[in-house]
Amino acid sequence: MLMTATAAQPSPNLLDRAIAAFAPGWAVARFRHRATLAYYEAVKTTRLRRARTKDGSGDQVVSGNAAKLRTYARDMERNHDISRGALDRLVQNIVGPHGIQIEPQPRNLKGEILDDLARDILALWRDWSKRPEITFQHSWPSAQRMACRAWLRDGDVFAQRLMGKLGNLNHGTRVPYSLELLESDNCPLDYNDDARGIVMGVERSGWGRPLAYHLYKTDPSKILRLVTIADLKRVPAERMLHVKLTDRLQQARGISIFASVLTRLDDIKDYEESERIAAKVAASMAAYIKKGIPEDYTVTEFEADGVTPKRRDMKFRPGIIFDDLHIGEEIGMIDSKRPNPEVENYRKGQLRAASSGIQGLSYSSFARDYNGTFSAQRQELVESFGAYGVLSGEFCDRFVYPPYEDVLAMAVLSGQLTLPADLDPNSLDDCIVIPPQMPWIDPEKEASAWQLQEQSHYASAPEIIRRRGRNPRDVLEEQALWQKMLEAKGLAPADLAGAAANANARRQLRALESKTE
Repeated sequence: MLMTATAAQPSPNLLDRAIAAFAPGWAVARFRHRATLAYYEAVKTTRLRRARTKDGSGDQVVSGNAAKLRTYARDMERNHDISRGALDRLVQNIVGPHGIQIEPQPRNLKGEILDDLARDILALWRDWSKRPEITFQHSWPSAQRMACRAWLRDGDVFAQRLMGKLGNLNHGTRVPYSLELLESDNCPLDYNDDARGIVMGVERSGWGRPLAYHLYKTDPSKILRLVTIADLKRVPAERMLHVKLTDRLQQARGISIFASVLTRLDDIKDYEESERIAAKVAASMAAYIKKGIPEDYTVTEFEADGVTPKRRDMKFRPGIIFDDLHIGEEIGMIDSKRPNPEVENYRKGQLRAASSGIQGLSYSSFARDYNGTFSAQRQELVESFGAYGVLSGEFCDRFVYPPYEDVLAMAVLSGQLTLPADLDPNSLDDCIVIPPQMPWIDPEKEASAWQLQEQSHYASAPEIIRRRGRNPRDVLEEQALWQKMLEAKGLAPADLAGAAANANARRQLRALESKTE
């Protein structure tokens, strides 16, 4: 058997040739494996590169680490300002102050939007949004923000869908529907039953589809004994909302968004604390007395025993004059090199690296460092809001849109919503979702760009309004009401088109003047 080597492959050594003479198959396998290692140096374990441990399925990785990471992330949120600020920015840009909004779009059999029905749906939706959950402590935007925060920090969040009359439950809205918000602790990560297909509290079919969730009947923090199956209740999957952050296919539970950066954030916290302590110590240091050579040092004052040198105290104050120095003494100042001038640069580098590991979070928002040109800031906003859009879409699909479907269904069943005869039944729950939109850095430039797109028929006015986070119907009604109020007061209605044209003309004139100069 002849084994040859190419430029990209290792050469067979003497041992390979000896083995080939007696066991050709073994020799070929050895040679093939050595060639593979030559191609992928990353898999080689060296003195400077540690071996990567073998990982299992996504469920195995989560089962062993999710609870510890959840506790770690919660501690960082409580005790680390940067981590808390990161969560604030993520929630602000994924959900926003007004929540992810919905604009109903029901259509008739001709494909036309039924405007009256859309208004009725929106009125019911807004009424439900005042008290969407059973405790009455959160409005719908607030409930979204709380759920989003728990989802990002803990890895997943749950909500039970409560429909119709249930015992003494008061829904508090015209539509009999509420949500029970539950943190990830309520579904035990350590509850597994292979015979029933239960993995970390999630019961799944042979295809991996969730069939039910096993939840604690009471607050798990109050159970001070070994948890048994009697402490859990089985809730069918169709009655549950489950939002999770996953990295692997068919992963039953989620993992914290901070999983890959927690150690770096902890190091930043420890380093900053050490530098603050060092700076405080340095600020407490004043000066020292240099004694000179030993022969120059003579004690002139003693304590009452005549042996112990008397203690000398010099209190520092502005404009102090040292007039109590002995022969050969002088004042020396202590230079502690604190505060460290490189702390800021080091901190920026670490925060930049950490922001890249948190999906969607831009460095500027993370570090509160907004230096840069308009183009640089806009590029960063475009990239970060693309990632925010991914997270908003995932959150909306799992947490915002299903309750909207439920509210419509219960509104029809309870008689709160009357459907017209020409409604296309498949379009009843059609809607436009309006997540938080990218802010304008330079409003004049942004408005001009959108105005040009509308004039060129590349965009519509409702689309532009939605990009500003508003509902086009609301804006139109506000404008109509405002025009009526102006007419009632004898004031001329605002000429919006003329004002826009005049503003555009002024911009063109300024541009022409700058070119002339």
